[in-house]
Amino acid sequence: MKNIPTLVPVVAAALIAPDGRVLMQQRRAGAQHGGLWEFPGGKVEAGEGLEQSLCRELEEELGIRVDPEALTPFSFAALPGEPVLLLLFLCRSWQGDPQCLDAAAVGWFDPAALLELPMPPLDVPLARAVRDLSKKAN
Repeated sequence: MKNIPTLVPVVAAALIAPDGRVLMQQRRAGAQHGGLWEFPGGKVEAGEGLEQSLCRELEEELGIRVDPEALTPFSFAALPGEPVLLLLFLCRSWQGDPQCLDAAAVGWFDPAALLELPMPPLDVPLARAVRDLSKKAN
């Protein structure tokens, strides 16, 4: 019997400010991909829906509250042979000011500059998609 790999869903958000900048967070030095910039989010826990999981992660990592209705599915990324599927949602509305609660740093970046940041491999195609979306909007 062939083994079927277990898929690990991970959700992330492209928080887009009214001026078009995108929030990214930098992983802590000791973590996997330490020092690299990524979209905030995390693993979906058992029994959670995708949006519910992302809302929980954003509250834990940034101290903001997001209505699941404010999340729009946007893009995904996966690497051949790897079990992780990274699902990116767009979010333009939240309550509170994002704070750095669970990372080394957070910052707001122009979409055109996202690809200049060092990132984990799965975040790169998502950053490219967010950049391309902003080009279409202008």
